[in-house]
Amino acid sequence: MALHRVARFADVPLNRGLEVCIGETKIVLLRAGEQLRAFQGECPHAGAPLAEGALCNGRLICPWHKAAFRIEDGALCEPPALDSLKRYPLEIREDDVWVDDQPLLDAHTPPADDERVFVIVGAGAAGTAAACALREKGFGGRIQLIDREPDAGYDRTVLSKFVLAGEMPPEEVPPLREEDFYREQRIERVRGEVASLDAPNKTMHLVDGKTLKYDAALLATGGIPKPLDVPGADLPQVFLLRSKDQAQRIVESAKPGQRAVVIGDSFIAMESAGALRQYGLEVTVLARHAIPLAKQFGDTVGKAIHARHVANGVVLHTDGEAASIAGTDKVEAVLLDNGQRLPADLVLVGIGVSPATQVFADLPKEQDQSLKVDGGMRVREDVWAVGDIATFPLNGQPQRIEHWRLAQQQARIAAANMLGGDEHYLDVPFFWTWHFGKNYHYLGHAESWDEVEFKGDPYHPPFIGLFGKHGVVVAAVACDEDRAMAMLAERMKQPLPMDEAWTLLRDLP
Repeated sequence: MALHRVARFADVPLNRGLEVCIGETKIVLLRAGEQLRAFQGECPHAGAPLAEGALCNGRLICPWHKAAFRIEDGALCEPPALDSLKRYPLEIREDDVWVDDQPLLDAHTPPADDERVFVIVGAGAAGTAAACALREKGFGGRIQLIDREPDAGYDRTVLSKFVLAGEMPPEEVPPLREEDFYREQRIERVRGEVASLDAPNKTMHLVDGKTLKYDAALLATGGIPKPLDVPGADLPQVFLLRSKDQAQRIVESAKPGQRAVVIGDSFIAMESAGALRQYGLEVTVLARHAIPLAKQFGDTVGKAIHARHVANGVVLHTDGEAASIAGTDKVEAVLLDNGQRLPADLVLVGIGVSPATQVFADLPKEQDQSLKVDGGMRVREDVWAVGDIATFPLNGQPQRIEHWRLAQQQARIAAANMLGGDEHYLDVPFFWTWHFGKNYHYLGHAESWDEVEFKGDPYHPPFIGLFGKHGVVVAAVACDEDRAMAMLAERMKQPLPMDEAWTLLRDLP
């Protein structure tokens, strides 16, 4: 043990972390009652400085993407992190804090003492989170993770934010887990695609003829981008964006100075428009709404993000819909139903996704083809579904929400329940979106509100806005207010009056 003096006890605040360093190792000191704890200083998800996060209800919440960890021992409570925090031995000598430069050993893989087989269909955010959670919670049986793509699950959120901008080569898109993890945790990656599910007989049939028997199954197949159904949509320069391979094809086709038309004003469409503009293309967005993103963010923030795009050279076109794509061997223009012509060298379609549930023919589906689950993510006996394909109860109403982190939260709940638990989704949905160097955070899921109030100017961040209904916060949106949103991510799990929320934000250190 090599102890290093890093701080005085009195230096550690009561209501936030203190970052210290031992050489190049960053460590965060936290107060847990009258005791101190020392954990790794950067979030295991994306390296956020945890000292800039919030402490609330016995949890440390990451400032960037709202992963949550138990202050007492660093245990993972909420994704998108997939690991608990490394904990460092600590001693207090008089008023001095001494920390070992080597963390305590992590827990080992559960022994293979369980004969059950759990099959997970889909190796994206949700499927990978479920596999990790099963091992974390002590499951020692077989885990078979079915993946359509050749590479292990990876961070799809960077595709529209950084890959299309030329800031991250497709081959450098970070995996959710390194290959060593799957081997050490005995998670069997099965390359293939499900052809059908025989739920009564607990059997998966794969396209290549393989058959997998299971004791419990988790369906996490995600969404499929909706194609553009117009003449010319099959030209080679018309793209969808969902996978690393699709991003690679877009980057290979795109050249600075070319003209790109982005059809749709979804979050992925708007992020992609900004990224292509940063890559040097002339970008026109064929938008369906006069104010993009206003349904989620409200008019004020929607207009501010619109203005940010316009200031950076993106043209938003709201007059008309795509009727056809002109060109013979390559794209030449997008023709609108009002006779207008938008010149284009490439077209990116971002008009939403459909639940990837076609092969689950015998399971009951909602009108949008999603699978209806209960609060514990169960579809039927021994079958669970999470993420983009799941319609689940939220605040008493059925909802289907296409959020990366929510899919992972649901996956952890499903994993606990596959092991006999009785957990339910009682959390606050969260997502983030990136536009020309600014990250906008959103908490909650508000389809309507009767008041909205801002601190700061959405046109000139930092700012935070609270949406209220009947005096209670139903959603929050912010830019460059990381600690405030981290605190709200935990506090909004219980009804939070608007006036109390503003008091909390005013008193935040």
